[in-house]
Amino acid sequence: MKKTIVTALVLAAFMSRSQAQDSLCRITVELKGLTSSARVYLVRDYGMDVQRTLDSAAVQDGKFMTKAKAADMPVRAEIVVDHNGQGLARLGRRADMLVVYLEKGQLVVSGEDSIKYATVMGSRVNTEYADYKAKVLDGPQKVLDAADDEFMTAPDSRKKDTAFVQGIMDRVKHVFKQIDSLKYVYIHERPDSYFSLTALEEVAGQDIDPSKIAPLFNSLSQRVRGTTAGLAFEKKLHEVSATSIGAIAPNFVQKDVRGRPVKLSDFRGKYVLLDFWASWCGPCRGENPNVVKAFQRWKGKNFTVLGVSLDSKKDAWLAAIRADRLSWTQVSDLQSWNNSAARQYGITAIPQNFLIDPKGKIVGKNLRGDALEERLKELL
Repeated sequence: MKKTIVTALVLAAFMSRSQAQDSLCRITVELKGLTSSARVYLVRDYGMDVQRTLDSAAVQDGKFMTKAKAADMPVRAEIVVDHNGQGLARLGRRADMLVVYLEKGQLVVSGEDSIKYATVMGSRVNTEYADYKAKVLDGPQKVLDAADDEFMTAPDSRKKDTAFVQGIMDRVKHVFKQIDSLKYVYIHERPDSYFSLTALEEVAGQDIDPSKIAPLFNSLSQRVRGTTAGLAFEKKLHEVSATSIGAIAPNFVQKDVRGRPVKLSDFRGKYVLLDFWASWCGPCRGENPNVVKAFQRWKGKNFTVLGVSLDSKKDAWLAAIRADRLSWTQVSDLQSWNNSAARQYGITAIPQNFLIDPKGKIVGKNLRGDALEERLKELL
């Protein structure tokens, strides 16, 4: 005998930018053929360290209804079905799961035994996501799953084979390049889709090139650009333009290790690598030997480094300077991620650097290792 589950899974309140009056978000899940031991979960960031369960319900004949407030901006979540009642933590990466975008209104998710193949009705953004998934994600995901299966089922001796592992990695890298290409096509073909904006944010990455990304953003429809996410990305584009290659590096003042004020403009007349780092940042500490090497080689040829630390504890900052033998000027306001210079330069991840010419113009960004050495060879 088939059983039907009906459960309402609800997103907690999110304040919208406009502070508009909140309304309700309801999701009704209807699946057939499940056993009474099954349980349904609504999860944010499933499988990640920040995973949060928003709601859950056991499979029952009848309804499970709750209500909560929601906001304007769609929020990604996952509906996960635990078919055998083994617990969410044990389901792993291949759980029966469906991505949904939570927004005001009533969503109805219906299907047979598996939530993975269910349909979502009552929401434009979820209809757009289904189209985006079919056009961009589904094909490459099959290749990624096949590569994952091949590696996981290989004997241990095969997993130790460098050529075998490199072959898997090369295949995965190719797929990610393919996904990026499909995203660009989707952006051009679907300018009125919310997921063209999502795709654009993803291909733009952390190190946004405004000359490349701004025209694509402007090609999106006014509706998409006017969403909360669209306005936020437009603001980010504007901020990044101020620190893009070719722009004059914004000036700032911070104190050095002895408490003396230092201005970026003090270094006019030299090539300067503006290096954002922190003592607690492993990748930064790993990159420091490359910066030391570049400084030692080129310091006699009109080149220097200005380090800006995102530390909050002076002792740790000074200890890292000594340990890594950083002999150039170092400044910090000891405000961690609230460092005023870092905020001025839009720093959201470290290490990051900007190569500035003697006239104060940015001529390079995020140059690490050999890339920094090659750029300095071109300029000096």
